Amino acid sequence: MLSNQEITADLARVAPLYERVKSVIPEIEWPVHAGYIAAINDLKKERNAVILAHNYQTPEIFHCVADITGDSLALARKAVETDAGVIVLAGVHFMAETAKLLNPDKIVLIPDERAGCSLAESITADDIRMLRDKHPGVPVVTYVNTSAAVKAESDVCCTSGNAVAVVESLGSDEVIFLPDEYLASYVAQQTDVKIIRWQGHCEVHERFTAQELEQYRADFDDLTIIAHPECPPDVLGVADFVGSTAQMQAYVYDERPTRVLMVTECSMSDNVAADIGDVEFIRPCNLCPHMKRITLANIYESLETLQPRIEIDPSVAANARRAVERMLAIGG
Repeated sequence: MLSNQEITADLARVAPLYERVKSVIPEIEWPVHAGYIAAINDLKKERNAVILAHNYQTPEIFHCVADITGDSLALARKAVETDAGVIVLAGVHFMAETAKLLNPDKIVLIPDERAGCSLAESITADDIRMLRDKHPGVPVVTYVNTSAAVKAESDVCCTSGNAVAVVESLGSDEVIFLPDEYLASYVAQQTDVKIIRWQGHCEVHERFTAQELEQYRADFDDLTIIAHPECPPDVLGVADFVGSTAQMQAYVYDERPTRVLMVTECSMSDNVAADIGDVEFIRPCNLCPHMKRITLANIYESLETLQPRIEIDPSVAANARRAVERMLAIGG
């Protein structure tokens, strides 16, 4: 346990970081985080490590210990560029697998192996083989929110931000698009390519309803609603803008709406709000229980022990890596 003197010293060291997040982290909570933040930032240097944090991580992780932040596509791209020998993925398991696919010779850590994903768990490699038998010759586009085993059975991966570009890059009249049913519906509206869908869902985004959003709009006549395409179609129909987490973030930075409701995991609003003081955020707080398994405490423990490590069977990794690299080459 830290002494009072050590706690005071840590608070002084990380005071500039608190200035960045004080609008979203109450002052009374900050001493609980400060010691871990100071220790993690020290240990990163010792371990030659970087922390990659998804937009759905809490502000004390996202703004105070992460070196690289963003959505799934941004993290995948930047994971390739790092010179660090150790990558800590502050996100969920499939993201850590993607980082390992692109950095096979580096140590990739996931602070809590239980940080899964309802969408990733909605489909298996056997399911894709079944679909290929049912639709011979039709290419398979797999959302990056899937396991390495599923990616390995796919032709190319995509994210919510580049899904339409990936689908249209294949030059096919029809495409099997997996596993998110709602994202597939959204893509189908943006392209003439026939989309064959799967019935997977994100447990966070599928909880939003058009009715609740209409009520918020009735309460705030100057409200701008921006939504992630993993939401149900009726929710997207209510939204003023639909886009990936990176696109939603860019929209708020560029458009500066008076009031905004971001229809996605609620830490996203906190992380954007920490940087933008002139926008009011209305927060219907749907938390991802898997993202919230990642904490400062287990990030520190993971760095200290260099565990748990992500390992992928080489026979799976080669094909999965090819699908991810094709996605990165397409861009979007």
